[in-house]
Amino acid sequence: MKIVRLHRTFFKNMTDEVNARVNENIVLEMKNIHKGFPGVKALQGVEFTLREGEIHALMGENGAGKSTLIKVLTGVYEKDEGDIFLKGYDKAVSIRSPQDAQRVGISTVYQEITLCPNLSVAENMYIGRTAGMGQNWKKINADADKLLKSLDIPATATQQLASCSIAVQQMVAIARAVDMDCKVLILDEPTSSLDEQEVAKLFGLMRNLKEKGVGIIFVTHFLDQVYEVCDRITVLRDGKLVGAYDIKDLPRVQLVAKMLGKDLDDMSDIKSEGAVYSGEDAGTAVLEAEQLVSDAGIKPFDFHINKGEVNGFTGLLGSGRSECVRAIFGADRVVGGKVKMHGKTVKISKPLHAMKQGIAYLPEDRKLDGIVGDLSVRDNIILALQTLKGFFRPISKAQAYKYADEYIKLLDVKTASADTPIKSLSGGNQQKVILARWLLTHPEYLILDEPTRGIDVGTKVDIQKLVLKLAGEGMSITFISSETDEMLRTCSRLVVMRDRKVVGELSGEQLTQNMIMNTIAGGNRDNAEN
Repeated sequence: MKIVRLHRTFFKNMTDEVNARVNENIVLEMKNIHKGFPGVKALQGVEFTLREGEIHALMGENGAGKSTLIKVLTGVYEKDEGDIFLKGYDKAVSIRSPQDAQRVGISTVYQEITLCPNLSVAENMYIGRTAGMGQNWKKINADADKLLKSLDIPATATQQLASCSIAVQQMVAIARAVDMDCKVLILDEPTSSLDEQEVAKLFGLMRNLKEKGVGIIFVTHFLDQVYEVCDRITVLRDGKLVGAYDIKDLPRVQLVAKMLGKDLDDMSDIKSEGAVYSGEDAGTAVLEAEQLVSDAGIKPFDFHINKGEVNGFTGLLGSGRSECVRAIFGADRVVGGKVKMHGKTVKISKPLHAMKQGIAYLPEDRKLDGIVGDLSVRDNIILALQTLKGFFRPISKAQAYKYADEYIKLLDVKTASADTPIKSLSGGNQQKVILARWLLTHPEYLILDEPTRGIDVGTKVDIQKLVLKLAGEGMSITFISSETDEMLRTCSRLVVMRDRKVVGELSGEQLTQNMIMNTIAGGNRDNAEN
C-alpha cells in the first residue's frame, strides 16, 4: 500500500507540473540542467522557462553558459542532469541530436548563415524535404511565396539567395524553421552583422511570429535591442542562474550589474581612467597615409595617427571603415597613394611588411581571419611573433609557455590551460587571445577592428580600459566599433565615413552622437571638417 501511495503521489506531482505549464502557456521548461567538461562546470542547476508568443532574452557574459544551454537544448551537447519539458508532451523529452530538437519543434538560426547562397530562396527553405513533395517545383515555389508573404519577408521563391541582404537571408532561415512547425525558435546573435534598417525588419518578423504564438529565445549582446523587442530576460553568470525578470522590472543598469555580479558605474566616465601620453614625442605623427586606395573599392583617403593617440573610423555598415584599415595594413591590395612612418615613405603591400614596420591588426571577423581554431591558446598567442622571427628560427617550447602564461594572466583569459584548443573558448576570451598575439609583438601602432563585437559587457570594459592604458604608455591605436557610444568613450578623434569615402573628421567638443550622425548624413559636414 505504501508503494501504491508513492506512485500516486509521483503521478499527481507530474500531472500538476504539466497542468501548470499548460495554464501558463509554457512552451518550454528546462529544469535543473547540469553540464560539465573536463575541469569546467559549464552549467550548474540552470532553470529556463519560455512561454508561447514571448520573446525572451538570454543574457550573460561570455562564458556565463548561454551557448552551452542552447547546445543542450538543441542536442549538440548531451546534458549531465536535468529535464526538458515541451508543450504537447506529457513527460520530459529526450534531445540527443539537432535532428531530435527539430523533430520536437525546436529550431535555431545562427549568426553565421548556414544556407546555400547559390540556390534559390525556395530551395533553401525546403532543402532536404522535397523528396516527399514529389519534386513539384511549381507547388514548392507557390508554397514558399505564400509563406514569405504571410511573414512579410521581402523575397521571392525563385530569387537566388545570394542576391538577398544578410537580414533577408536570416529571415529565410527563420521562414524555413517556421514551416517545420517550430514551437521554439532560437535566434543566436542574429543582428551582429546588420545595420539599423535591417534590424528593424528582423524585429518586425519576430513580432509577427510572436503574434502567431511562437516562443523566441533571443541571444544578443546589444542591450538596446533587448529593451526594444523582448518581454522577459533570463540572466546567467558563471554557469548558474541569476534570475528571470519581466523587462519592465529590470532597468539596464541593474541588468548589467546582474551580468557582472557587481555594480557598474556610468561607463561614460571610462575615458577619465586612462592617462594621457605626455612623452616628448607626443603629438608627432607615427603613420601618415596620403591618397591611399585599395582594390576593395574605397575612395582615395588621407589619414594620420599621432604618438599615444586613440582615433577611429566611424560610419554605417558598408561605409568603408574596415577597408581603410585593411589598406593601411596591406590586407587588401593597395593600388594608389603612399604611406609614411615617422615621415619616411614605406612600402606596405602585404601584412608582413606592416608587421615589420611595427603595425598590428586585430581583424573584424575573429573566426575567419583571427583564430586558428584547432591550435592551442599558446600557439595562437605566439603566431604573429613566430611569423616575424621566421619559421627557421622557432620559438622554444619553454619560451612559448612563458609568453602564453604571461599574457593569459595579463588579459585575464579564462581557459583551463595554455594547451586548450582556442575554438573551445568563449568569444570574448578568443578575442583576448588574438589581442595577446599582437601585444606580444610590441607594436608601435595597433589597429582594432570591432574588438568588442559579440562579447559581453564586462570584457568590453576590460578591452576599453586596456586601450586607454596602452595609449597612455605611448602606443598609437585606431579603434573601430559599430557602437557609437564605445567610440566616444575611447577615441579623441574620429574619421567619419560614408559610401566608402571620408566625409569629415571630428575631435574635441564635436565628438557627440548628433555630430557623428549629422556628418554621416551630410548635414554638418563643412563644420565638422573645420
